[in-house]
Amino acid sequence: MLLLIAHAAVQSQTVTTYSFLRIPPHARLQALGGENISEADRDVNYMFTNPALVGDSLSGNASVGYLFYLADIGQSTAAYAHTFPHAGTLLFGFRHVNYGSLEGYDNTGAPLGTFRSSDTELVIGKTMQSGVFRFGLNIKGIFSNLAGFRSTALLTDAGGAFIHPNKRLTIALAFRNLGLVVNDFSPSANSTLPFDVQAGTTFQPEHMPVRFSFTITRLTRPGKIFDDPALTEEPSVFKKAFTHITTGAEILIHKNITILAGFNALRQYELGRGFSAGVAVAIRNFNLVIGNTTYARGTGSWAFTVSTNTRALWTTGNL
Repeated sequence: MLLLIAHAAVQSQTVTTYSFLRIPPHARLQALGGENISEADRDVNYMFTNPALVGDSLSGNASVGYLFYLADIGQSTAAYAHTFPHAGTLLFGFRHVNYGSLEGYDNTGAPLGTFRSSDTELVIGKTMQSGVFRFGLNIKGIFSNLAGFRSTALLTDAGGAFIHPNKRLTIALAFRNLGLVVNDFSPSANSTLPFDVQAGTTFQPEHMPVRFSFTITRLTRPGKIFDDPALTEEPSVFKKAFTHITTGAEILIHKNITILAGFNALRQYELGRGFSAGVAVAIRNFNLVIGNTTYARGTGSWAFTVSTNTRALWTTGNL
């Protein structure tokens, strides 16, 4: 089961420890293909991928979400942004992945009993604005428990974004999951981190009710895709380059309803399931986002996120 988790989370990239950090942390990201570091001031949950995307306009926004991943695996998330008088805007995030009960076996195949496994991420972030540029930094504590073996890590995300003052255009760069393993699973373990460098842009053409996003991932591993021994010929340079790109589109069909769609080229190449979709609906002071994608035939993954601006909530007194 854990091998299945790692395969779906990272598609077929180089396997690393803490691969759960590549699972989409919220429904909007799931619907947009699983990768986006450039959609500024839209969703407080983007703090998980690029803290620079959460500005003062999202102060007071709180969100909770749940992802039905694979089998009985579930992911719970929460995010909140608050502007303090002297510290500025701080971000707070929580993610917990519960893998349920797993059967353990020794090297001979003899059963060792049932174990519970989970991963937890705690995040605190800071953003700052300088003209048309915004910068963000996350500090993350990672706590992993896999069948009784425990590990902790201290990681950081650093991101920046150029936000056009007049046009609906954002260009961003993010360095994700840089840090160190504090305690490994065992003395002989040699855990590696899912470090990644990503670049992206989000824009909305004038007079068009559609926002487009393009995200380039795995910039530290250009051309690296799954080494399938069944392949009889090397993939072309174009195909290798294309697998680095994730595209997303948001169609604004109503002021309160947005249709979401995404395409992850790497997942399409490796799993044959690159498309994803969803919907975002605003209901009074609440925003509901539903995202869906599949990793194999009959294994749909659904994500649900609910968010609200707590300031407006308490001001209006409407629940």
